[in-house]
Amino acid sequence: MANIDKAVTRASARVMNRSDLTRRLVARLEQGEAVIGGIGNNNFDLWASGQRPENFYMLGSMGLTAPIAMGVALAQPQRRVFALEGDGSLLMQLGALGTIAAAGTANLVIIVYDNGIYQITGKQPTLTSSTVDLVAVAKGTGLAQSAWAADEAHFEALVDEALAKPGPWLIATRIDDQKPAGTTERDPARIRQRFMAAIAPQK
Repeated sequence: MANIDKAVTRASARVMNRSDLTRRLVARLEQGEAVIGGIGNNNFDLWASGQRPENFYMLGSMGLTAPIAMGVALAQPQRRVFALEGDGSLLMQLGALGTIAAAGTANLVIIVYDNGIYQITGKQPTLTSSTVDLVAVAKGTGLAQSAWAADEAHFEALVDEALAKPGPWLIATRIDDQKPAGTTERDPARIRQRFMAAIAPQK
């Protein structure tokens, strides 16, 4: 628990790059882990990191990244499931955190990319830019294993810990407002079918 216990606040966390962090995450996935990429830039950077069949790229549906990931985690408790959330999206569905904690979804990891703005709609500020600390909120809902990543190395250490130990986990990162590294192919049927085939139970 050393990495999760490291004293880091939103104010002290290094501002990092979403695309870089996503590539660091994907490089650590070797056991068919499912990744739910939230709307907009989160799934754009997930797509640019390599089109794994276990990736699900959300198109629309703001606020539903963590709930969708929770559903996959409950359906397949043997598979680690990652939710790539933005601060604006998570703020729309804060109640999901309490539901995840109450359900005890031990195989679920929520990664929050927080830049304090609604980036793709005009960079309007979110509440995390002023009053809301998403790690404090997560802990308040019962997600004890929640932490800010101090820097890239700490982020990787937290991901490694989440891969090795039961959760649920929430890893929050401060990110910049750089454009994503790519754009997801917008074919909902193909995205759904490929993901379903990839995580289908083996007969």
